[in-house]
Amino acid sequence: MVANLGKREPPAARRGTRRRPRRESALVWWALFAVLAAAAWWLHSWRVALLGLLAWCLYEFLLVPTLCRILSQQGAACTERTRGRLFACGPDHQRLRNDALWRLAGLRNPFQREAPRDEGETGVVVVSPDVRGRLTLPDRALILLAAAGTITALVGMVYGFR
Repeated sequence: MVANLGKREPPAARRGTRRRPRRESALVWWALFAVLAAAAWWLHSWRVALLGLLAWCLYEFLLVPTLCRILSQQGAACTERTRGRLFACGPDHQRLRNDALWRLAGLRNPFQREAPRDEGETGVVVVSPDVRGRLTLPDRALILLAAAGTITALVGMVYGFR
């Protein structure tokens, strides 16, 4: 008797791949923000509201589960998972993300010393690094909202010390 008669081998792309661990649900974070908002309303405390705002800003900058979304040279978006809107999946993509964040602030990246490495490898660039690192509209809007929230929370904290 032949063991695997009629059964095909799994495709090469599936062989050896691991399943990624599940992340916590975003509902857990939003429940925490709702608890902070309810506590601020219940206590009539603007300081607790500022704490909740600061927690949301931290979540958006550093902890929200998202995708890299940096474009490849051919124009396809990277689908690797990352944490935080400020981060990318690897060093090359992080360099492009840093440049995009500096451009969002209206400045040029002062720490970029050399030309991008990936352009010279093939000799053909379909999508330039400025376009590849461009932030999507939702990312841009949420980064700006989180920055405004952070500034508001810091100003409120300084005001609370008086």
